[in-house]
Amino acid sequence: MATEDAAPEDRPADLKHDAIGFVDALVIGLNSTSPAYSIAAVIGPIVALAGIYAPGVMVASFVPMLLIASAFYYLNKVDQDCGTTFSWVTRAMGPWAGWLGGWAIAMTGVLVVGSLADVAVSFGLLAVGLDGWVENSFVRQLLTVLLILAMTAVCVIGTELSAKVQNVLILAQVVFLLVFVCVALAKVYAGTSAYDAVEPSLDWLNPFGAGGAALTGGLLLGVFIYWGWESAVNLTEEVEDSATAPGKAGLWSTVILLVTYVSVGFAVVAYAGPAFLAENAGEEEFIFAQLAGDVLGGWDWVLLLAVCTSAIASTQTTIIPASRTALSMARRRALPAYYGHISTRFRTPDVSTWWVAGIAIVWYLTVNQISENALLDSLTALSLLIAFYYALTGVACAVYYRRHLFESLHNFLLIGLGPLVGAGLLTWLLVRSVADMSDPANSYSGSSWLGLGPPLVIGLGIAAVGVLIMIVWRLRAPAFWDERPGVADPDVVRGIREGKG
Repeated sequence: MATEDAAPEDRPADLKHDAIGFVDALVIGLNSTSPAYSIAAVIGPIVALAGIYAPGVMVASFVPMLLIASAFYYLNKVDQDCGTTFSWVTRAMGPWAGWLGGWAIAMTGVLVVGSLADVAVSFGLLAVGLDGWVENSFVRQLLTVLLILAMTAVCVIGTELSAKVQNVLILAQVVFLLVFVCVALAKVYAGTSAYDAVEPSLDWLNPFGAGGAALTGGLLLGVFIYWGWESAVNLTEEVEDSATAPGKAGLWSTVILLVTYVSVGFAVVAYAGPAFLAENAGEEEFIFAQLAGDVLGGWDWVLLLAVCTSAIASTQTTIIPASRTALSMARRRALPAYYGHISTRFRTPDVSTWWVAGIAIVWYLTVNQISENALLDSLTALSLLIAFYYALTGVACAVYYRRHLFESLHNFLLIGLGPLVGAGLLTWLLVRSVADMSDPANSYSGSSWLGLGPPLVIGLGIAAVGVLIMIVWRLRAPAFWDERPGVADPDVVRGIREGKG
């Protein structure tokens, strides 16, 4: 990092402006969703629910994500703050709702980073033939912690370095997945599949083909596979053309993910057949490992590396929203100022980044001591937090622009109705998730915690801790809670209507 980039010692450092461009932001948004890992993790359960209509369910899952991405785009136009949901909801709906939105984002990173790194290590070891190391809990967990520390260091050293690493990792994922799709479909049409293959049909894109219950369950899984694209917007203060480029990166990343997921969905369902996938749905991402061997033969390491690189990339990028949100909250005095420290050398939020990583490591090791199923249950709890802060963002968009929604059809559909419909769908999914998670039988461990399913207890516990911390900080440092919600400036809305800025 050049010396002239450092801030003078007599003033605090800022995040480095114009550090990356649109393409870099797009890549980071894509990698944050961990496409190869995500599709590997959910393809079995989705096919178990929807059968051959799994691609259609993936298309339906895309709809609420696109609508919320629209909310991110228009809110970022008026407020280029790395805290995204926290800052926007505070601006539109007040500090209490904003603080809870920020807490939800920070906690998603804590819950998922350890699991992503664990998957990266496991598939990396499988790719190089060290299967025995995967079964050794101590070795696997040690390597997982080391990977988290390494990816955290990359985040701290600089956004440019992070972007370069992400560019390589997303290219590897896309190439590996395309190879798998092409070879699998070729074997289907050649009649050489090792399973009861089914030739693809456009009818598979019908999300209602398997019935309403299957669609509901598939949408719940879809929240997970598309989650993470907004990481590009968390870098808004560090992206060139910060008013529009990060929002566009978020929108485009959801579209690219849709094409990727549907392509892989067609290939997997066609090659393996719905019966096999439904019977082995509980194996999750390791179904992908088995199919990799069957489809690619001795080249199965290609797909294993795809999942490995996907999880490595997402391990790094998932730290970004949590650390930037903590930084934004500290700057607004919603958290202790300590978390707002920015490295004068690297111009990144070093303190909040290391804190997120440290808490994630503690969570990963602690939950693993309970059981590996408990770690999976903590991932299930993610859907509650994700649906909550996405829905909150959608509502905030309509509320903030409320005085301008009827000025044009564009405003009404893209800034008002769309985000509200997306928020409504996610709220409905949130309610359904709570109902499903209340039954211990629906958890991975199958055990009962306080009479409820472990995922629901974890989700409610995180929410309760957040409310407690919020109240304590409100009593100790009330300045943040003096902020009052506002509405969109007419000049900004006029600029949006005229296609400016």
